[in-house]
Amino acid sequence: MHCAACAATVERTLRGAPGVQSAAVNFATEQATVSFDDQVADVGKLVSVIESAGYGALEPGEDAERTAGAREAGEISRRLAISAALTVLIMLAMHLRLLPARVNEWVLLALATPVQFWAGWRFYQGAWTGLRNRSADMSTLIALGTSAAYLYSLVITVDPALVASGGARPSLYYDTAAMIITLILLGRSLEARAKGRASEAIRRLAGLQAKTARVVRDGDEVEVPIGEVVVGDIVSVRPGERVPVDGVVVEGHSTVDESMITGESMPVEKSPGDAVVGSTINRTGAFRLRATGVGSDTALARIIRMVEEAQTTKAPIQRLADRVAGIFVPIVIALAAITTAVWLVVGPSPGHAMVAAVSVLIIACPCAMGLATPMSLLVGTGRAAELGILIRSGEALEGAGNIETVIFDKTGTLTGGRPEVTNVVAAPGWAEDEVLALAASVERHSEHPLGEAVVRAAMGRGLMLGALEHFEAIPGQGVRAQVGGRAVAVGTARLMEAELVLPGALADRAAELEEQGKTVMYVASGREAVGVIALSDLAKQEAAEAVRRLKQMGLHVVMMTGDNPRTARAVASAVGLDEVRAGVLPDRKTEAVKQFQISGRRIAMIGDGINDAPALAQAEVGIAIGRGTDIAMEAADITLVRDDLRLVPEAIHLSRAILRNIRQNLFWAFFYNTLGIPIAAGVLYPVLHTLLNPAIAAAAMAFSSVSVVTNALRLRGYRPQTTA
Repeated sequence: MHCAACAATVERTLRGAPGVQSAAVNFATEQATVSFDDQVADVGKLVSVIESAGYGALEPGEDAERTAGAREAGEISRRLAISAALTVLIMLAMHLRLLPARVNEWVLLALATPVQFWAGWRFYQGAWTGLRNRSADMSTLIALGTSAAYLYSLVITVDPALVASGGARPSLYYDTAAMIITLILLGRSLEARAKGRASEAIRRLAGLQAKTARVVRDGDEVEVPIGEVVVGDIVSVRPGERVPVDGVVVEGHSTVDESMITGESMPVEKSPGDAVVGSTINRTGAFRLRATGVGSDTALARIIRMVEEAQTTKAPIQRLADRVAGIFVPIVIALAAITTAVWLVVGPSPGHAMVAAVSVLIIACPCAMGLATPMSLLVGTGRAAELGILIRSGEALEGAGNIETVIFDKTGTLTGGRPEVTNVVAAPGWAEDEVLALAASVERHSEHPLGEAVVRAAMGRGLMLGALEHFEAIPGQGVRAQVGGRAVAVGTARLMEAELVLPGALADRAAELEEQGKTVMYVASGREAVGVIALSDLAKQEAAEAVRRLKQMGLHVVMMTGDNPRTARAVASAVGLDEVRAGVLPDRKTEAVKQFQISGRRIAMIGDGINDAPALAQAEVGIAIGRGTDIAMEAADITLVRDDLRLVPEAIHLSRAILRNIRQNLFWAFFYNTLGIPIAAGVLYPVLHTLLNPAIAAAAMAFSSVSVVTNALRLRGYRPQTTA
């Protein structure tokens, strides 16, 4: 494909194929995404349909794409080298005039012909393809423009009297035609190199995948290609190796560098029962894992797939460029015809009409318009993936860039999702550690999240737990048991009342802790209240910074939770939030999002759980936290690979940067053509007394495409606004 008009032709052809439900063709990535009925069509048939339209196509495959890309780049480079060498000779022959005039003209014809019809063959081929498909594109303009200059010069060489005016010998334009082809080939070469750099993020991600795995077969370790590993295989991983597939450790201990996924540089300890992610690096010990995700089902493969899907989709902002590109070339051809007619009437010679028409045709090539949006998406989504932000589509990116209100779920999103002991208050004569150890001794048989938190806290302090007898759980109240021969109860004030325990002075302290939104557990030994333990689902360390940054960006930030207002306000206060919607049950979250939308706000919803999925889907942009459930991620438009809330403002900030880059590209692409076409047509001739040289028009056209690609590449240098 040579320009956006080519992409539109391929897209239209695919949509008309039997069984095809939808098709989108991306000019920058040179990929088509097609949804079709596999009872009617298959990939092979779709390739044939594209080839019947005059274009080439390959089934998806990294090796095939790389080979085709290398062959394409090599072909352009070879034609560019020969075209450039012949063009230099043409320029020397025209300006040094070392041979007699008539001989020189035939030499110029001999030098210009291979440039025109061999180096420029692709443009004729593309123009013929467009004609077959009843469309016109960049190749049509270049073929018409260079052919006009070449044929005009050929007529002069064969019989100059046919175009002579006023007895003066008309000028030759072999150099113009050759220079245009050479400059456009140079632009294509630079553009291809820049595109290669733009897709570097995908190649780096793909390069992280292991090529082989050491699988246990019949008691022996056998090295096999990664594609032969199946779910359930036992895989051996040695120190320094990449973990080949996703799995669960079944034997051994080690530390694994998971920075590829989490962004955290500190290795994570792994023991039997722990999950490991494929393509992370095993650091110290050896272990064996049972494969749970292989091939396209690994975490890395899903990440690569999401990035590729985002890069092949179109953002709504691209629709304007697509509409313009669809009618632009016929309009330019009409303008060139009008320019020719006007100059034949008012110009001093037919040569002026030819020069002006060629300049209009060449300077108006719509490559820059076609590249403006997809190149920014290609580079921007790749950079986002490197930062741990997976953007599902161009629509999601544009939506994130236009967000006005951000709604956070509380549990598991703003908070860690599990209770932690925050306070231990001991009665006179008792130490905090004694109270915590006594409570943990009873709670270690409890399956309640609060009891588990108490045991974790005691273990964290290295406390010794007492022997347990006669354990009993009282639903909704707490637990009781015999510890070291004495009765111990841990639970609510209601349980203390049932056990005839008087809280005494501890009741006031418990009330203070409850006012802070914490859950309070009393600890009693016999009939004596010996302490109070307060627990809370603590806000994540980075939550306050994330909220502060969102506010600085001018966004309205809200927390929505099913918790009671007191607990909700405590968390909101800790992270710096002013607006809280408490008591919103899971099935009402979607309605709450709709209420914000009715008021005219564009919403981003951030959540991590199954109950957040409907609200994520309802919002203009749903953002799922990396350690959330697969259902939440499927419903989300953006997935944060790391469990780091600072990536929320980062995702919105980067989306705004990509949108800004797209608008810059579109502005310059439209501005360039709006300004360039009138100048090429000769509106400045009365002032400057000269027309725009078509070679300069070709250089300007090539520069416009390269400048759009270069501007998009600036996104590769995007730096995070927060530090991890």
